[in-house]
Amino acid sequence: MSEAPSQITVSYVEHDGTIHSVTAPVGNSLMQAAVDNLIPGIDADCGGECRCATCLCHVDASWLGRLEAPSEDEQMMLEGSMDPRPNSRLACQIKLAPNLDGLRVELPEC
Repeated sequence: MSEAPSQITVSYVEHDGTIHSVTAPVGNSLMQAAVDNLIPGIDADCGGECRCATCLCHVDASWLGRLEAPSEDEQMMLEGSMDPRPNSRLACQIKLAPNLDGLRVELPEC
């Protein structure tokens, strides 16, 4: 049996099409991976407390089924965001797991 990876690759796509592919530890949040790698467009003003929506991203549709459903708190923050979409999520609420290796998210225009 193979051991689960300790890191995965995630791609952040800026509104202008610039792609930032980074390697991040399993267990970190998608937001923390962006902050650690200085990804523009993820401000994380509340530090990952699900209180500001400054880490809003749009998850590529092919990955939505691999994510846990948003909590009620996250859903409320998403509804109040500037550009809510069916695939909108807060990066602070997505925990990186081995099944998310290769995850692709789009970032809204700042």
